[in-house]
Amino acid sequence: MKHSIVNCFFLFFVSAVMAQSGHIMQGVGAVNMSMGGAATAQPLDISGAIQWNPAAMATFDDKIIKFDLGLFFSSPQLYSTVPEFDTSGQQTGNFYSGTTEDDRGVSPMPALAMVWGKEGSKHTFGASAFGISGFGVTFPESTTNPINMPQSMGGFGRIESDYMLLQVGLSYAYELTDKISIGIQPNLDYAALELAPNPTASPTTAGYPNTDKASAIGFGAQFGVFYDSGLGLKLGASYKTIQKFGEFEFDNTYLDGSTSNNNFQMDYPAILSLGFGYSTGDVDLAVDFRRVDYENTDGFSETGWTQTASVAGFGWENISILSVGLQYKGINKLPLRFGYTYSSNPIPEEVAFFNIPATAIIKNAYQFGFSYEISDKWNFDAVYHYGDSNGETEGELLSPMMISSSNPYGAISGSSVSYDMTTSMIQIGLSYTFAK
Repeated sequence: MKHSIVNCFFLFFVSAVMAQSGHIMQGVGAVNMSMGGAATAQPLDISGAIQWNPAAMATFDDKIIKFDLGLFFSSPQLYSTVPEFDTSGQQTGNFYSGTTEDDRGVSPMPALAMVWGKEGSKHTFGASAFGISGFGVTFPESTTNPINMPQSMGGFGRIESDYMLLQVGLSYAYELTDKISIGIQPNLDYAALELAPNPTASPTTAGYPNTDKASAIGFGAQFGVFYDSGLGLKLGASYKTIQKFGEFEFDNTYLDGSTSNNNFQMDYPAILSLGFGYSTGDVDLAVDFRRVDYENTDGFSETGWTQTASVAGFGWENISILSVGLQYKGINKLPLRFGYTYSSNPIPEEVAFFNIPATAIIKNAYQFGFSYEISDKWNFDAVYHYGDSNGETEGELLSPMMISSSNPYGAISGSSVSYDMTTSMIQIGLSYTFAK
């Protein structure tokens, strides 16, 4: 019975997180999302503080618990073009193109956080369970889009992926002075990954296999520092280490019924966050800059075909993220918030083909949110999000049969694969402040 309850908890909190910045969620909870994810130097709520800078928890002098739940909608599209060949193997000059729309549907996004603070104390404690990362697509098999044609006809057939990461953290902040605090947060991580077909496995004459859902446990930490001048200016910095995971162990099943096993290592990248905040009168401004180190992260740093025609990794580049948020408190009990997030694209053109299962790349995201103070104990939060990829991620189709010294990835001349997407989300939250 206890095992079932634990499984239900993990499944609920990793049920469908969808990434916005690379495969990283840009924010956690309705308040932090409405500020574009900016919180490193402007802790407006406990979830944003815990996620981006545990040192900023020191600003909370109460015992607070917060729960958020969102509904996330995404609409990726997959395009491909292949040249037609005559019986002698020469291109005819004609091309075959098609488009497939994702039919994944709606995904829930939960977040739970709690902070223990006390006025006059230098110590603040926190605990959290956040879905912080994920990607997923469902492109059905098609006879009108070359890349989704059945494997027996040279395509990949139905393409489906599902990756989620739950992070459970215990946070601690200590006030060095009345202006400076430091923080630390050890993390326990749980990730689940499913791929169909599984490109990390070696193909047979039956093509690439489908997998069951594999899971892995990871560990890491986050460190932060926070400065509040007391005159409106606030500064913050944090560093989240690589979250090191065990290997995913896949049980594969091929179309002819044969089976195999393979392992795949995929960690969570290190993130450096720098924040600026300023508060004056009825206005709170927050600006965060992040640098995400994919190029030194297992599963993302490697790329290309192995000797057995499996895919070595995603081949992502480091990215920069800019988050900007503005809160207006001039309406009694009804603060309004506006947020914007910019993220660079981690996927180079030459490896776009390898990243079809992870198309959730959003360059521009816009948010509007508000809170309503129900009482001195209860607070209600809400946010609406819209994001777009600002064009397509595009490259050539790749084949291990086409590899040569001048064509290391096996690009097929005249072919192309591309994908884009838009996202929208509605999220609400409730927070409760316990009596002192």
